[in-house]
Amino acid sequence: QVQLVESGGGLVQAGGSLRLSCAASGRTFSSYAMGWFRQAPGKGREFVSAINWSGSTTNYADSVKGRFTISRDNAKNTVYLQMNRLKPEDTAVYYCAARREVLAATESRYDYWGQGTQVTVSS
Repeated sequence: QVQLVESGGGLVQAGGSLRLSCAASGRTFSSYAMGWFRQAPGKGREFVSAINWSGSTTNYADSVKGRFTISRDNAKNTVYLQMNRLKPEDTAVYYCAARREVLAATESRYDYWGQGTQVTVSS
């Protein structure tokens, strides 16, 4: 069982930056692939980024590639999402998720989810 808690969301102007954190409970964090997803108002949840257990492999949605960076610190049981050059269309609730196998970009493949953190980008 893994419990996930996101933090770091907030209100930022377009062009600004935020760093999201997702703290995981449990001693087996390093065996999980981690993902970030987001859900904008009135839309479904969409894939943002994912990272494998060691941090050696990452994946990004085209909409965030070159602006967002995912990383993890297994010693701290934490995964991060550095978001730069934010745009109003990045406004959403951001969720982190965990799965025991290889990283994936599909929501249904993740077993554990956090409660989400709101990111609002003003124009």
